[in-house]
Amino acid sequence: MSWAGKILRVDLTKGTCTSEPLRMDWARQYLGQRGLGTKYFVEEVDPKVDPLGPDNKIIWATGPLTGTMASTGGRYSVITKGPLTGAIACSNSGGYWGAELKMAGWDMVIFEGKSAKPVYLSVVDDHAELRDASHLWGKTTWQTEELLKKEAQDPLTRVSSIGRAGENLVMYACIVNDLHRAAGRSGVGAVAGSKNLKAIAVRGTKGVGNIHNPKEFMRVTKEKKKLLHDHPVTGQGLPTYGTQVLMNVINETGALPTRNHRDSQFEGANKIGAEAMLEKRATDGKAHLVTNQACFGCTIACGRISKMDETHFSVVNKPEYWGASGGLEYEAAWALGAAPGVDDLEALQFANMICNEDGFDPISFGATVGAAMELFDTGVITKEQTGGIDLSSGSAEALCTMAEMVARGEGFGKELGLGSKRLCEKYGKPELSMSVKGQEFPAYDGRGLQGMGLTYATSNRGACHLRGYTVSSEVFGIPVKTDPLTTEGKPDLVKAFQDATAAYDSSGLCLFTTFCWTVGDLAPQVAAACGDEFTLDSLNTIGERVWNMERDFNNRAGFTRKDDTLPPRLLNEPVKTGPAKGLVAGLDKMLPEYYQARGWDAEGNLTAETRSRLGL
Repeated sequence: MSWAGKILRVDLTKGTCTSEPLRMDWARQYLGQRGLGTKYFVEEVDPKVDPLGPDNKIIWATGPLTGTMASTGGRYSVITKGPLTGAIACSNSGGYWGAELKMAGWDMVIFEGKSAKPVYLSVVDDHAELRDASHLWGKTTWQTEELLKKEAQDPLTRVSSIGRAGENLVMYACIVNDLHRAAGRSGVGAVAGSKNLKAIAVRGTKGVGNIHNPKEFMRVTKEKKKLLHDHPVTGQGLPTYGTQVLMNVINETGALPTRNHRDSQFEGANKIGAEAMLEKRATDGKAHLVTNQACFGCTIACGRISKMDETHFSVVNKPEYWGASGGLEYEAAWALGAAPGVDDLEALQFANMICNEDGFDPISFGATVGAAMELFDTGVITKEQTGGIDLSSGSAEALCTMAEMVARGEGFGKELGLGSKRLCEKYGKPELSMSVKGQEFPAYDGRGLQGMGLTYATSNRGACHLRGYTVSSEVFGIPVKTDPLTTEGKPDLVKAFQDATAAYDSSGLCLFTTFCWTVGDLAPQVAAACGDEFTLDSLNTIGERVWNMERDFNNRAGFTRKDDTLPPRLLNEPVKTGPAKGLVAGLDKMLPEYYQARGWDAEGNLTAETRSRLGL
């Protein structure tokens, strides 16, 4: 019923690949991808495991709608215990790799143990084998993809790999596919690196069958695609401007974190946003943005393809970066721009290319640079620590240099590769890390968007916007408008967004569809593909079940109520300018109400009643 019906288990220690039937009882309870992959993970891994030790496991998982004709059905997730946080990690990626795995006949791949030498996994339909990757070790993700396609003698081979950052155990290393799509957060790439796992190369020719009701699936997916096409966000805004359309909007809202959250509005926002990407350059009369691009099966096409100004200092002597490549999206542009106070669009593009090429998360990297720049501005660190580099806030040169140093694992780049929490703790200023559970904030200030503040504090994988995007409601009025400056009603709103997100992440579809769709639009697509028992109510329950399962794993790993918090800056330092001027995050009021809405006790633990109701 839309699932492939089997999983691939790879024992890296023994060098074996084994096929297993998918647990269909779990599939009907957890759906797929994030939910089902996490179910396998929590059943098999001790919550106390060392994230970088051989007993940790790492799972690549697709959803039941991955690889189908449903719009945006190209997603996959990587699930593990994250080294950046020590919490459950689930990082989602688009592109074409997820659909290729599904079309090869696999729902997920589970890696366990550790290889004695670098290896990669080759999957061609039913055939899977581990192969030597010694010649790939030290290569970038771009080089790895090119080499593996040549080895396979098939340009349609899809590659998911780590770069040098993953090999060097950068705490926020990611896993990259299709050159610039990534399972980006929480350090999943470092877990692969710790296991000497370089890549998975997949070629699938089977397609995706077993649709429960093919005619109804064709009808309902066509109907939902039209909704996406006709909606002003998914049909016009995202295709034209990408997520970068948010830069000036969030800045005007007064919720754009700037210079490590010292400010909440960036005077240079208009120089690094979507509009700036479309402007013609004086040097060559060409725009930074070349075109948009879609992932597998996507009718939105929000991806960016950009080309740098070849006269820019970062690339003037590096012709390998002169061609068009993956362009800036909002979160990366914010992290590399406003977070450290840099307003040089070309510098942001260069740093973003380095993140893609060598596989590390631009959000955590940029936010860590922002923290390091505040340490430098205040004299806590000096050129002695940075290797002679002026790390003052706003330095485009320092941003580009540090990106390359993190990629190579050299000098102060090694310290930046620890993430902001470990960096700030090392220099005696833990309060300057703008993170939750060790993961850096994305591009929204929790004082100007109160719902996002609560979302960050309670996110199971550390600070994250993709675990409950209340920005939709607080800024855009989707599906209902709420006041971003008030705490009233936010606990219930956050819970609803978190549960809905978990359901979408488990389906195999992209969250960006939720600018237009609700779970009520997802349900008939899942039902037609998987079975009539999947209704609006059952999907909402699945989302809630997934969220509570993740929470329970974290609690057993040692996380408590004290970890559901925000940095002192957001709790004690009022916003200086804009609509949110004078506000701090109202977490103290919201958190108890949130726990009550979740059915947890006062310490944030699942009650027996909640466990029973959700079948946990």
